[in-house]
Amino acid sequence: MKRTVLAILVMGVAATAWAGEERLSTEKEQTGLAVTIYNGDLALVKDARKVRLGAGENQLAWRNVSARMQPETALLRSLDGKALTLLEQNFDFDLLTPQKLLEKSVGEEIRVIKTHPTMGSDSYESATVLSANDGVVLKFNNRIETGVPGRLAFDSVPANLRDRPTLSMLLDADKGGEQGMELSYLTGGLSWKADYVAELSAKEDSLDLNGWVTLTNVSGTAYRNARLQLVAGEVNRTRPEAAPMAMMRDMMVKATAAPAMQEESLLDYHLYTLERPTTIQDNQTKQVALLSAQKVPASKEYVLQGADYYYYGQYGELAKKMKPAIFLQFDNKGGQMGIPLPKGVVRVYKKDRAGRAQFVGEDRIDHTAKNETVRLKLGEAFDITADKKQTDFQKIAPSMRGGVYETAYQIEIRNAKNEPVEIKVVEPMPGEWQMVSESLKHEKDTAHTAVWLVPVPAEGKTVLTWRVRVKY
Repeated sequence: MKRTVLAILVMGVAATAWAGEERLSTEKEQTGLAVTIYNGDLALVKDARKVRLGAGENQLAWRNVSARMQPETALLRSLDGKALTLLEQNFDFDLLTPQKLLEKSVGEEIRVIKTHPTMGSDSYESATVLSANDGVVLKFNNRIETGVPGRLAFDSVPANLRDRPTLSMLLDADKGGEQGMELSYLTGGLSWKADYVAELSAKEDSLDLNGWVTLTNVSGTAYRNARLQLVAGEVNRTRPEAAPMAMMRDMMVKATAAPAMQEESLLDYHLYTLERPTTIQDNQTKQVALLSAQKVPASKEYVLQGADYYYYGQYGELAKKMKPAIFLQFDNKGGQMGIPLPKGVVRVYKKDRAGRAQFVGEDRIDHTAKNETVRLKLGEAFDITADKKQTDFQKIAPSMRGGVYETAYQIEIRNAKNEPVEIKVVEPMPGEWQMVSESLKHEKDTAHTAVWLVPVPAEGKTVLTWRVRVKY
């Protein structure tokens, strides 16, 4: 079957519903662009341009705005101090495509162009578009046809159909001539997140930390040579009554080397500023450097976490071959650190004997203020195992609402590594509790938590026992 071709021959240009000549403002008139991106799919765009206006009423088409802009937040102001009155505005985000042009032409007359298969000459026939839903239905003078029988020619583009997102404005200027103007608005489709890469030293007592900001733009337009700022923190926003679903688009990845971003306080949030202009293309993910710090002191910890449920009854064997969790922690202070860290994922690497960096775990951190401790759970230890059991349970003074119970436990911790380790055993204690006996001295971490630091020799084992009396 011969494939028919849909060709759109545009015989006119788009115009707003207002009468008179429309003035177009494009990126070529741009004098400055600033983008501030917040957590939660929100950005503030400030677009400054030099625009030539006539005295009195003007129809201005401000092209290349975000397709996800919130038009009710748009604010136009003069940068030259000239009187400017905004009378009306339309946000035209219905973009020009062959399908959209057909849909907007339902009920209108178009021309169908057919090319003779052997002679190559064109013939023209008028038709009315009856429907453009799930195919095309055309009414000719003596018949109705479905499908596209040839190339379709349109006399003009509908007024509210644009080739790119446009804010159409009707405004009144006291004086004509060129003047500086700035359009600011909030938009969706722009987001950012922080990612961190940490490399542990051979002795696991320090790390090198690099932070990256990952920017994603699916707003429907590009932001070229923009001054970029990021706000870390949860800004309160009212929930819209109804919002259209945003279409997900394919993203390209681009990494950009950049100096660290400058940080400052903004109300109760933190503002990060890139010290150079950058371009964020539409449908693109790119990265810019956030911070870089070397030889940050760090420490590793093995933790065996218990539970409080088995203090209420008899259980016997509680667990076999338990694996302690591996935690890595460092302080966000001093040296090259000490700046607020935006929430994100920290990925940790360590070099093997051949000097190749290997991935050893990752964890997500929340917004972390300076002088706070960052604590990461990397995984579970392979060479350290533990067996846990309840060795005794006695009802000292039972009652209908609880009572007093005395119970005993044992944990045997084995270490197959060729170096000694220290295991932190954490036991939540219910009700009112009192330690009766123990093989190692515990610390009362909180009102309901007992903690032991258990040394285990290289290729050896340690047995921890304790007896506790609980009232609840």
